[in-house]
Amino acid sequence: MIHILTNRILPPGADPGAAQTRARVGKRCGALGIFANAVLFGSKLAIGMISGSVSITADAMNNLADASSSVVTLLGFKLAQQPADEDHPFGHARYEYLSGLAVALLILLIGFELAKSSFLKILHPEQVLFSGALVLVLCLSILGKLLLFAVNREMGLAIGSGALLATAADSRNDCITTGAVLISALAEHFLQVKIDGWAGLAVALFILYSGWNMARDTISPLLGENATPELKMQILSCLRLSEKILGYHDLMVHDYGPGQRFASVHVEMDMKEDPLVCHDIIDEVERHCLDTHKIHLVIHYDPIVTDDAELNEMRREVELVLQSIDERIGFHDFRLVRGDTHTNLIFDVTLPPSLSGSEKQIKRQLDTAINLNSKTRYYTVITFDNPGFNEAGLWEN
Repeated sequence: MIHILTNRILPPGADPGAAQTRARVGKRCGALGIFANAVLFGSKLAIGMISGSVSITADAMNNLADASSSVVTLLGFKLAQQPADEDHPFGHARYEYLSGLAVALLILLIGFELAKSSFLKILHPEQVLFSGALVLVLCLSILGKLLLFAVNREMGLAIGSGALLATAADSRNDCITTGAVLISALAEHFLQVKIDGWAGLAVALFILYSGWNMARDTISPLLGENATPELKMQILSCLRLSEKILGYHDLMVHDYGPGQRFASVHVEMDMKEDPLVCHDIIDEVERHCLDTHKIHLVIHYDPIVTDDAELNEMRREVELVLQSIDERIGFHDFRLVRGDTHTNLIFDVTLPPSLSGSEKQIKRQLDTAINLNSKTRYYTVITFDNPGFNEAGLWEN
C-alpha cells in the first residue's frame, strides 16, 4: 500500500529537486492528508459525542487541526510554485515556511481550547459509554496515521521538504495520542476509573507541545538561521573539485525557501596562477553547485602569496599562538606588509561564541608572543569575523 501510494505521488524517474516535482508531491500529500484526517475527524467526533468522551473528542479536534494543516500545506506548496517576479526576484518559495507557521498557530489554538474543556471534565467527570465501534474507530485511526507517517516521511526525504517531514512526525505523534485515548477508554470500562478528562488533558498538552515545536522550526529559517552542516558540506564538496582552491572563508547562505538558496564564499588561490584560469575554475564550481545541489553560489577570488618565507613563518607562528589559546580559533586572509620601522601582519580571526569579548586579550597575547624573540617589530591588524560564517574544521587541505 505504501509503495503504491508513494509511486503515485512521486513517479519513478522524476527529478525530486525540480520545482514542479516538489509542488506536485506537496499538493498530492496535502490532498491525501485532507481526505484521511477529514474521515478520522468525522468518525471520532461522532463516537466522542455518542460516548461522552472528552479525550476522543479532543483527538477528533486534533485530526481537524491536521486536516486544516494539510489544507494550508497544500496552499503553501501551490503559492511557493509561483515564479520570481519584479517585486520578488528570489521567488516565492518561503510560502512553504509561512504555511508551516500558520499550521503551528492553528494547532496551538486548538490545543489551548482542548485543554480548557479537558480541565472542566476533570472537575466534573462523567461516565464514558463504551462500545465496539469506539475501539474499532480508534484502532483504524492508528493504522491510518501510521500510513500517513510512512508516506509523508518517504516523500519528505525524497524532496528534502521540512514541511512534509514535520507532517510525518505529527502523524507519528498522533498514533501515540490515539493509543493513549484507547487505553484510557479501556481502563474506564474494565477498571471503572474515570481518567477520560486526564487523558484529554494529556492529548491537549501534547498538541500544544507539537504546535510550539512546529512554530519554532518554521520561524527559525524566516529569521535567517545559519546554514546546516549538511548544506555547508555540499558547498565545500564543490569547492574541493579543484586542487587550485587552497582554502575558503566567509561562507554565507541566504535561504529564500526550498530550491531558492543563495550562497557566497571567498576562496584562496595562489597569486601566481593565471587569473583567467582561476576565473574558469570558479565559473565551473558555481555551475556544478547549481546543477548538483540547486544552490546559487557566488565565489569571490582571493589571491594569496605562497612562496614568501617570512610570511609563511609568521603564519605558522600566529597559528601556534592561536591554537594554544583555543583550538577552535581560526584565521584567514593572512597578509604581510613591510615598512621601515615595523611590519604589519594583517588577517581575520574567527572566535567561537564562548570567547566573545576576549578580542583585546587575544590580540595582546598574539603581539607579545610573536615579538618575544624576533628582531623585526611586528604589529597585528586583526579583524574579528562572525564565527557563523567561518566555522573551523570544515576545510582540510
